[in-house]
Amino acid sequence: MHPAQFQKAVLDWFDQFGRTNLPWQQNIDAYPVWVSEIMLQQTQVNTVIPYFEHFMQSFPTVDDLARAALDDVLHHWTGLGYYARARNLHKTAQLVVEQYGGHFPKSVALLSELPGIGRSTAGAISSIAFKNQATILDGNVKRVLARFSATEGWPGKRDVVEKLWLIAETYTPHQRIADYTQAMMDLGATLCTRSSPNCEQCPLASDCIAFQQGNPRDYPGKKPKKKLPVKSAFFLMLKNSRGELLLEQNPPTGLWGGLWVPPRCETEEQLDELCLKLGADVHSQIIMAPQRHTFSHFHLDYRPVQAHTSGTGLSPNQIAEGSNQVWYNPQKPLSLGLPAPIKALLSNII
Repeated sequence: MHPAQFQKAVLDWFDQFGRTNLPWQQNIDAYPVWVSEIMLQQTQVNTVIPYFEHFMQSFPTVDDLARAALDDVLHHWTGLGYYARARNLHKTAQLVVEQYGGHFPKSVALLSELPGIGRSTAGAISSIAFKNQATILDGNVKRVLARFSATEGWPGKRDVVEKLWLIAETYTPHQRIADYTQAMMDLGATLCTRSSPNCEQCPLASDCIAFQQGNPRDYPGKKPKKKLPVKSAFFLMLKNSRGELLLEQNPPTGLWGGLWVPPRCETEEQLDELCLKLGADVHSQIIMAPQRHTFSHFHLDYRPVQAHTSGTGLSPNQIAEGSNQVWYNPQKPLSLGLPAPIKALLSNII
């Protein structure tokens, strides 16, 4: 299919069936486009919408986000997962304010230099917000183009993704670039879905090689299966006499970076050592049933441990103002960034 025919087919379909009422499509500006694109990485549209709306109410401009405390940003992100995205949002907002006077750069090259903005996300921002001819290749577009061209292999491999980039660039138009960008994402999200592609309604079906072969689900190639390792942890749900629970802030990078979690150790035998390290006089310790949380690279099997300490603080190691520890009242929660499994634990342990 000639690029002009491809573009016309996609845009004609978009004019009739494309999504135009999403919250970040109203009053187009680089800031909401960027926030939505970051949220939509690894996350479905329906999940993102309420998070986006709440986020924009609290941080209506890039300056507001840059001035916000990281804890507040992470708190708004709780439940979305992949928390490095939120940390990078905060860093990028500060850089945009400091280096660009609060105005996002327009080029893909400069956008790609900002934390958390890759080649495809930069293309989306540049094309949608600034109407520049810029190519995107997110997960939805990879799927559409892999099927259309019958490109074999897993797009996580360099040679495969480079083939797809070349195809994407070939079909990227000069005109109506913002609509085309949204149209390609919509095609993958609404018709050319992973498990149930609606090929009969697809504007590209007549020239889609995978459709003609009768095997669209074979594309793109699957990621090679790898058995995920399992890690273990015990979370000490330490409650004081006021009913508050002790939380500690993780280092900025690594697992649940910058988020607040209960003190933890790897084995049951280390629990006493952990309590001693905290300076907590612990009594009535109860080890609860194990639970599992799966990350992209491993499973975490964890067991909450309910425990009480006398008094309202820790002795001899009292929590100092400004430290990485805080007493958390589930009845009057602080605006802290919490991993979703920990938030659930805190709400269940009253």
